[in-house]
Amino acid sequence: MTEREFKQYLEELKNEIITAITKQLSKPEKQLLTIREAAEYLGVSYNTFQKFKCEGLKVFEIDGTKRIYKHELDKFIEKNSY
Repeated sequence: MTEREFKQYLEELKNEIITAITKQLSKPEKQLLTIREAAEYLGVSYNTFQKFKCEGLKVFEIDGTKRIYKHELDKFIEKNSY
């Protein structure tokens, strides 16, 4: 590979990375999470998340699936932080 070809390859790679990042950043952030997604978002186990529910974390059910809004998780953590 010549220096020119290598520079062209790097330029193409850079453009692909920029496109991928731009595409990811332009996606609307998911606001409604499942229990497992919410536990992962908070960095806790499923069982710990169940304890949070007992402590007043608001969870609701849609078609038999429990869901929680991300902003509710943020409020709960802010309220219960030391």
